[in-house]
Amino acid sequence: MAGTAARRPMRADARRNYERILAAAEQSFADHGANASLEGIARRAGVGSATLHRHFPSRRSLLEAVFHDRVEALCARAREHARSSGPAAALFSWLHDLNAYAAASHGLVASLLHDGRDADLLEQNDDCKKMITAAAGELLQRAEQAGEVRPGMHAEDLLVLVSALSLATEGHEGDAQAGRRLLDMAIRGMRSHPCERTTDFGS
Repeated sequence: MAGTAARRPMRADARRNYERILAAAEQSFADHGANASLEGIARRAGVGSATLHRHFPSRRSLLEAVFHDRVEALCARAREHARSSGPAAALFSWLHDLNAYAAASHGLVASLLHDGRDADLLEQNDDCKKMITAAAGELLQRAEQAGEVRPGMHAEDLLVLVSALSLATEGHEGDAQAGRRLLDMAIRGMRSHPCERTTDFGS
């Protein structure tokens, strides 16, 4: 995980503070963009500014940690779906998880894109990109091997699709619901038998 504090073992209280800061930062960045107040994040986490800066010496290190933490959580969800659902259901449920996160975090994404100073986080964080692409690829491969989705799709295309849907519906009334509806339409096109009834995987 990004951040110097994550590269060495932490005491239990330090780990709790670290996790509180990450949770507060994720919500603050989603609400207010990449320039969200670090002091506000510290207050939301219930820690002092010195504690925040001890764990995350710079805004950039905190942004990197938030991205990495979310990617790890999404990859864990992919494994959970693979264990508990059939191949196509696992893939489509996970795409809805990814879509929900993209919708929840679009304030941060839009801020990065428009501000430009840290926009490379979206493109140059190779570890996160590899992790999320591998998770998508494994689910897609299982669904293809089971004959439940059309052949010839690529994991990278699925990630671009979800990102594009999030950006396309940003600012619309009921944007999260619109994103889910559009993703369901795309999912119907992915199926090897598109006429099959689409389950509400976003529920």
